[in-house]
Amino acid sequence: MNPERRLYRSTKDRMFAGVCGGIAEYLEVDPTLVRLVFVALTLLSSGAGLAMYVIMMLIVPEEPRDVQPTQPYKAKRADSEEPVVTSSIPVPNDTDSSQSDA
Repeated sequence: MNPERRLYRSTKDRMFAGVCGGIAEYLEVDPTLVRLVFVALTLLSSGAGLAMYVIMMLIVPEEPRDVQPTQPYKAKRADSEEPVVTSSIPVPNDTDSSQSDA
């Protein structure tokens, strides 16, 4: 058994609480099939599917969120020498405006 493989509520594929999405990720099946099974259990067994969903929503932990952003993004340091905002519109220097006043 793979120790890294755990059952979590999904944060990416969720309709309500992510239970069906998490089960689908764990079993590597389509989440729609898992949702249909829960609906069938709810309709055919006097609400057992709904009860199981609520219990799993309370017991199964939510999938941990990544601390690192998923897109390649490099944050600029505040003490860097590069300008934060660049523009193609020329802006006069402060020294130019003080000379025109004199």
